[in-house]
Amino acid sequence: MGKRQHQSDKMYLTTTEWATFYGGYKKASHSGANAAFRRLPLSHCCLSLVPFSHPYIDPNGNVYDLEAILPFIRKFKINPVTGKELTEKQMLRVKFHQSTEEAGTSSNTDGGMEVQYHCPVFYKPFTNNTHIVCIRTTGNVFSYEAVTQLNIKTGCWKELLTDAPFTREDIITLQDPQHLEKFNIADFYHIKNNVKVLEDSEHKRQAGSHRLKNITKDAQEILDDFKKSYREEQGDSEEDQRKPDKYNAAHYSTGAVAASLTSTATNIATEHQPAVLEDHVVRYARVNKKGYVSLKTSLGSINLELYCDTVTKTCDNFLTLCQRSYYDNTTFHRCIRHFMIQAGDPEGTGKGGECCWGGSFRDEFRPQYSHKGRGVLAMANSGPDTNKSQFYITFRSCEHLDSKHTIFGRVVGGLDTLKLMEAVETDNKDAPLTVITIEATNIFVNPFKDVDEQLAKERAADAATAAAEEAELRGGKRKRLDDGKDKPKMIRSGIGKFLDLTMTNISKSEEEQIKLHKITKKKAAAGKFQDFSAF
Repeated sequence: MGKRQHQSDKMYLTTTEWATFYGGYKKASHSGANAAFRRLPLSHCCLSLVPFSHPYIDPNGNVYDLEAILPFIRKFKINPVTGKELTEKQMLRVKFHQSTEEAGTSSNTDGGMEVQYHCPVFYKPFTNNTHIVCIRTTGNVFSYEAVTQLNIKTGCWKELLTDAPFTREDIITLQDPQHLEKFNIADFYHIKNNVKVLEDSEHKRQAGSHRLKNITKDAQEILDDFKKSYREEQGDSEEDQRKPDKYNAAHYSTGAVAASLTSTATNIATEHQPAVLEDHVVRYARVNKKGYVSLKTSLGSINLELYCDTVTKTCDNFLTLCQRSYYDNTTFHRCIRHFMIQAGDPEGTGKGGECCWGGSFRDEFRPQYSHKGRGVLAMANSGPDTNKSQFYITFRSCEHLDSKHTIFGRVVGGLDTLKLMEAVETDNKDAPLTVITIEATNIFVNPFKDVDEQLAKERAADAATAAAEEAELRGGKRKRLDDGKDKPKMIRSGIGKFLDLTMTNISKSEEEQIKLHKITKKKAAAGKFQDFSAF
């Protein structure tokens, strides 16, 4: 016999011995997914397993919450507890009565009931051992004791609250303390088969925090902020879907390969793709001529030359607004003699208007242009980079405005009309007393429109060429680069397969040329020493 064989023996039963050997408390059989019996409280929904707020019952007396059972029935058409067929018409709305003192409060007395319901006749609270029934015709919930004593025994088949008639078949048992098997969560069909309605991603994210245990307050605030700022992943925008061509392809790449190599947050990219230039970058690079516009005013016409080749964005904005008839029927709202006259505000107050893209755009100062002389066309603004739709025309030089306002044109016709405008009387706010209106705008030359048409033609031609080449490749007919030249005829195989050695007839002229090539030139004889007589 070994030594110390009884060293672990004790005079009492240990926890391990009691739980494993002697039929004591088995933790696995009382809790968890493998529990033999898990009781669902009466105040809880049989589907969501949480307290209900809008109770409905099925023909078997199982209680559900409307928000949980309705989507389930519409999707699966079955009873979540029994697995049998169930429709929306079979569901019955029931009314539980709460105690006036404890209504809406939580209580764990009387078997763990979270909400204290009671019988509306005897005012006895419902517990886990109370026999509870519901009347189908009205939906009111009573204790079985009240229905037995006041209806069944007396033979008065009228509902105790509304006096509505009912029969014995209209009594639905919600809870019978002698048959509590219906409250065993482990036997529910949707629990056994894991049948549930999948929520959308937003609900999943909101419900995800409920699965976290012992979450701190800081972590909960972070999750709340994340819910507010989270946005579902969307497809590629129009800018991302644009494909580069030889017109808008940049000399640099998108950087997707480098980003995918150094960051796990980006999609994998293995090929370098050129970045796509913005449309205005491609268009403005091709503009190489001036634009011309005529303003038809109530005092006459003014012809303007626009510096489209150098001040591209400002001229594009002005021409686009003219093309949209934005300036039609607007007024010159400000006029200062020996200084300038201002227009372009649809409201006529000097505070309105917007550019053709909405809002405002940045200044475009060019050193070659200055406010020198009469008839300079420039943009009015309220500060740096606030150009919208208003413009002004100068009456004299005002070089102090250089690098403060964008100059984008000049007057090339209608100086007499400009003189009439300067002579108009104004009030103390510099507003003309005689209304000067821009009746219409007429565009003579629009370089941006010409560039757009040229780009469209070139792209259409490239597309047609690509389609023709693809059709050729598909048909197996590739056009040769040396069109119009015959292929050399192959006479034999091996070296010299294209040489024809059968031609033996040679003309006399060819024979003479061959002889001339064979005759070698004789070298001049070197001199020999004889004597000094030649000296």
